[in-house]
Amino acid sequence: MLKKNPPIKDLIKECHRVAQDKGWWDEARNDGELIALMHSELSEALEALRNHAGADALAEELADCCIRIFDYCGSRKIDLEKALLKKVEYNKTRPYRHGKKF
Repeated sequence: MLKKNPPIKDLIKECHRVAQDKGWWDEARNDGELIALMHSELSEALEALRNHAGADALAEELADCCIRIFDYCGSRKIDLEKALLKKVEYNKTRPYRHGKKF
């Protein structure tokens, strides 16, 4: 069991461990398939919004997306926590909406 408010690196390890235990890594998986599965969870989140399913349903789909991302990072040894912290700091230096309409 994870401690309350674990670091992202611990969530990554746990998500990947559970996926391995449940057989999702018994065979090699390709990056495209794994990214498509992340995308599918976001599509399910959009459907939850469209269907007025409520905040809990939306949060569940977003959590599923995070689990997919964390599992992927665990499998590929990607330091997502480091990348997130670096990106947040970089975004603080960007101009307002950094010139984009949307």
